[in-house]
Parts: sequence; structure tokens; C-alpha cells
Amino acid sequence: MTHPSVIRPADHATYAANKMGKVTLFESPRLLVGLNAFEPGQEHALHAHAGQDKVYHVLEGDGLFLLDGQELRMTAGDLLVAPEGVPHGVRNNGHGRLLVLAVLAPAPAPAHA
Repeated sequence: MTHPSVIRPADHATYAANKMGKVTLFESPRLLVGLNAFEPGQEHALHAHAGQDKVYHVLEGDGLFLLDGQELRMTAGDLLVAPEGVPHGVRNNGHGRLLVLAVLAPAPAPAHA
């Protein structure tokens, strides 16, 4: 993707039958903007990030967001912040697809082979 440009996240969504679809829309050392696409029944297991904050913004659908021991119902237009170190996850417990914009700051360190 070339930047700067207008991004229409739904145009880049990747859904897969066997696991949550993930696409990176933008990445720099300071920021990662990703897209998580869930079919009904799929989830992103509870996890936490050391040294990173994460923002979830629901673009389409609705689901259950797990945050620090709570289960929070979210729908299109809702936003949730998972501060550094706080366990969080997402579950599509609905009947339709769920599309979520995920923003992490700072960006994860590159994986070394």
C-alpha cells in the first residue's frame, strides 16, 4: 500500500474459514495499523502486549471483547483501548462477520529469523 493514501479497510479484509484473517494496513517503528477479520465463531485468544497499547475499532458486525476479566459487547462504531500489559481478546459470537481495526503503538519489533 502506498502512503499517503485513503484507505478503505473493508477493501483489504481477508476472511479465512480456519482462523482469524489478519492484514497490516500500515506499519512504522511507531505504529502498526492492522485489520482483523472474524468469521462467526472465530476468536483471537486472550493475550497482552508488553510495552504497547492497543486500540480496537469495530468497523462491521458485532462481537464480544475480552478485557481484563470483563466481557464487553461491541458493535460497529465502538472503540476499546487495551492498555499495555492488560489481557485482551476478541470473540465473534454472532451470526455474521466481524471486522475490527487494530492499532498498536509502538509497533511490534520485527521478528528475527
